Amino acid sequence: MDYFALISSIFYILAGIIATIQLYKPARLRPHYFFIAITLALLLHANWLYQHIFMLHGQNLPILNVLSLVTFIISLFSTLASKRLNTGILLPVVYAFTVINFIAVTYLPSQYITHLESHPQIGAHIIFALSAYSILSIASLFALQLAYLDYRLKNRKNPLTKINMPPLMTLEKSLFQFIFIGFILLSCTLLTGFIFLDDMFAKGSAHKAILSIIAWGVYAVILWGHFSKGWRGRFIVYITIAGSSLLTLAYFGSRFVREIILS
Repeated sequence: MDYFALISSIFYILAGIIATIQLYKPARLRPHYFFIAITLALLLHANWLYQHIFMLHGQNLPILNVLSLVTFIISLFSTLASKRLNTGILLPVVYAFTVINFIAVTYLPSQYITHLESHPQIGAHIIFALSAYSILSIASLFALQLAYLDYRLKNRKNPLTKINMPPLMTLEKSLFQFIFIGFILLSCTLLTGFIFLDDMFAKGSAHKAILSIIAWGVYAVILWGHFSKGWRGRFIVYITIAGSSLLTLAYFGSRFVREIILS
């Protein structure tokens, strides 16, 4: 693991530990300790991404570099959301995945050079895709937290008083806000793909488009069901995670097999 990845991982772990302590004992540590740790972690992570993606001869975008970019976006947005929504329970999980990705990219190095400067429209498509996936992944984490909160509320033997948690209705409202934003970004992803990608349905890449379209349909049904029929609860949790799983298969499934398993 190189210097920036190592130091960033240390600060992510430290921020995760502080976030965990604040869940159970909010007054034990001052908020600025967490802010310093996660700010340093994100800045070092951003520097690592710049050094490993932007090369003199193009952009290096193998699957693990892309995943590192995704975990950076998720970590950033989750941290920003946690201050307003009190979703600190998600942060240790998010930061742990980021550290795991750093370990993986260190011991499974690979290269996939592209030239987005020659095709800025494809760059826009990729930005929409990664942003959509990141936002909808956070929505899935919110859905899991919603399910956990619902379970704890229904299980009177396991009270919530020991953990600093957000109100159920606030979390549910935020879940649908993130799904809506992610749905818009996913719509832009598909639209730019249809316009700018000549091989969107070519052999070897058609599954990405098909799975993404199915996921788009799943999220459209979620939003329609919630705003028109008042859907909520566990059913929303299940189909939200199903949509995120479809996007994961679409974005990373074949590349994971080709670049990691078969390499």
